[in-house]
Amino acid sequence: MLYWSIVFFIVAIIAALFGFRGIASATSRIAKFLFFIFIVLFVLSLFFQGFA
Repeated sequence: MLYWSIVFFIVAIIAALFGFRGIASATSRIAKFLFFIFIVLFVLSLFFQGFA
């Protein structure tokens, strides 16, 4: 999931450099969403692994 977040972030940067604001905005939102899901799942896995 972190991989896809980085991929979408790089696509957003490239799109912004070429002036595609709509694509850059959409891909940056997707990257941000995936990153926060990754963080939540990572913290949950650390939390529940401690109880195993």
